Amino acid sequence: MEEQKKKPEAAATGEVTRRETFQKLGLGCLAAAGAGAAAFGYEYLSPNVLYEPSPIANAGKPDQYPSGSVTTLAEAGVYLIHGPQGFYALSATCTHLGCRTAWAAELGIIACPCHGSKFNTDGIKIAGPAPKPLPWLKVWVNDEGDLMVDTSATVAEKQFLRV
Repeated sequence: MEEQKKKPEAAATGEVTRRETFQKLGLGCLAAAGAGAAAFGYEYLSPNVLYEPSPIANAGKPDQYPSGSVTTLAEAGVYLIHGPQGFYALSATCTHLGCRTAWAAELGIIACPCHGSKFNTDGIKIAGPAPKPLPWLKVWVNDEGDLMVDTSATVAEKQFLRV
């Protein structure tokens, strides 16, 4: 009997009972878990879009490249080469560990400054740890007469674009 008398007294004096404390703690935990689930659910349902640059680079008009030239298109990571048989493009990414290579005009080679791989102007490895030659990339002329290079499309070696 005395326990029943204490409950109204605790409520009347503003004291919080043990049961009410656990109820509030449980509801708070449920609210936090629900908010977390809602946040992750929203992230899961929202579109996951990558904002990457286009793999297609415009290299300009073919007449701006003299025969025998090697031009670095730095923003695209490409070497555009105007050889005796026509235009072709090589990736500027080393096949060893993905470093950006550099054109050494005084030596006439493409060199990787990180690990020492060296390639000739056909992309063939002549020295260093690179396991494969530099890939040839797709080159074409668009409707406006500009050279276009697709960095995501490789082609077989010795495929030249004659303009």
